[in-house]
Amino acid sequence: MCLLCIFLSCHFFILQFYAPWCAYCHTFEPIWHEVGAELKSMGSPVNVGKIDTTVHTSIASEFNICGYPTIKLFKGELSFDYKGPRTKDAIIEFTNRVSGPVVRPLSSVQLFQHVMSRHDLIFVYIGRELLLKKEYYKAATEYIVHTYFFTASEEVLPKAVTLQDVPAIAVFKDRTYYLYNEFLDGDLSSWINRERFPSYFQIDSFSLYQMGELSKLVALAVVDEKNPSEESIRYKTLMERLSTEYRDHYKSDYQFGFMDGNEYINGLIMGEVEMPSIIVLNMTIDGYCLPESKIETIEDLLRFLNSVLDGSAKLPGGNGFLQHAKRSLYKAKSTVVSMFQAAPFFSCFVFGLPVGIVALVIWATCTAVPADDEKPVEGATASPVLDAHGKKAIELQSDSTEKTSEAKKED
Repeated sequence: MCLLCIFLSCHFFILQFYAPWCAYCHTFEPIWHEVGAELKSMGSPVNVGKIDTTVHTSIASEFNICGYPTIKLFKGELSFDYKGPRTKDAIIEFTNRVSGPVVRPLSSVQLFQHVMSRHDLIFVYIGRELLLKKEYYKAATEYIVHTYFFTASEEVLPKAVTLQDVPAIAVFKDRTYYLYNEFLDGDLSSWINRERFPSYFQIDSFSLYQMGELSKLVALAVVDEKNPSEESIRYKTLMERLSTEYRDHYKSDYQFGFMDGNEYINGLIMGEVEMPSIIVLNMTIDGYCLPESKIETIEDLLRFLNSVLDGSAKLPGGNGFLQHAKRSLYKAKSTVVSMFQAAPFFSCFVFGLPVGIVALVIWATCTAVPADDEKPVEGATASPVLDAHGKKAIELQSDSTEKTSEAKKED
C-alpha cells in the first residue's frame, strides 16, 4: 500500500483528482475552492485537497481514475465516489452525509419531523436488533453516497405509519411511505437500490447516468421549464399521475420523471427531440423509444409504456462500438456548432488559425522551385574515376583541355 493510502486511512479527506489539460477542471476550480472554504468555516473534520494525476500517476492508477475531475471521499479504509452535480451545495451535502455515521438514530418525534422536513427521501429501520439490522447496515454502507439511513423506535414515528410487524424497514418518500417485504421485494440491497429515487422527480444528467445501474426503464417528459406550454404541463401531469396511480404495477419496470431541456437527450439519440415530448430510455444500453402517435390521455401513455415492455415498440440506439463512434462525432459536431453560436469571431480564430497554417505549408510545398543541378566549372577537371582495384582508370577533362602528345604527333 502506498504512503498516501496509509495517510488517508487515518484521516477524513475529500479529494479532487484532476489533470492540468482538462478544461472542466479549470472551470470547476472556483467551486472546489468554495467547498473547502465552507467546510472549514463549518468546522468539518473533512480535509479538502486535490491531486494532479499527471504528476502522481501511480496514485491515479491505484484509485482507478478514468475521468476528470473525479471526486472521492476517504473515510478510514473506505472510499466513496461522488457522482452528483458539480455544485458547491451538492458536494457539501454529500460530504456531510458520508463523513457522518452510516446509520443515524432518530430519538424523538421532533427530530423525526425535522429530518423529514429537510430530506425528500430517507430509509428507516424500526425495531430491535436482529439479523435484518445487520443486512440494513451493510446496505447503508453501500448506498450512503445516495441517501440517508436512520434507525427509530415505533414511538417516534408519525401516527399515520402503520406497521404489521416489527422489525420493519420503510422508505419515506413522495409524502408517504413504503415498507420492505422480504418475500415480495427480494434482496434488501436490491430493494434499496430500486427505491432510492422518488417515484417522480426532475431528472438531470447526473441522476440519469446513475439510473444505468438500475434494471428500470426511464419514462421522461422532456419539457422547457423556461417557456412552459399547456402541452408541457399536460405531459408532466400525466407522468406524475401515472407514477402515483400505477406505482405497484410499474415499480419494478419504470422510473418516472421530467427533464428540463433536450440537450442531453439529443446527444443520447444523436438527433433533435422536440419539446415537449415523451420518451422512454434504457440507460443500461443507451437505448430509447419515442411514441409513434401523439400522447393525449393517460390511456395513450399506458399503451405506449406497455408496448415498450412487451417488445412491440423497439428501442433503437445502443452502446456498441459503432454507436459510441457516432455519438462521439455527434457530440463533437454539437460542440463546434454551439461554439460558433456563442462566440463566432473567437471560433473562427480558433479553427481558422490551424487551417490557415496547414494551407500555408501545403502552398509553400507545392510552389517551391527545385534547385538546379550543379554544373561543372569551366576549365575544371572532374574527379577521377577509379577502377575495380582502386586505381585511376580515366581522367575526365573539360573541352578546353589541351590535346594530348599523341594528337600533336598525328598533326
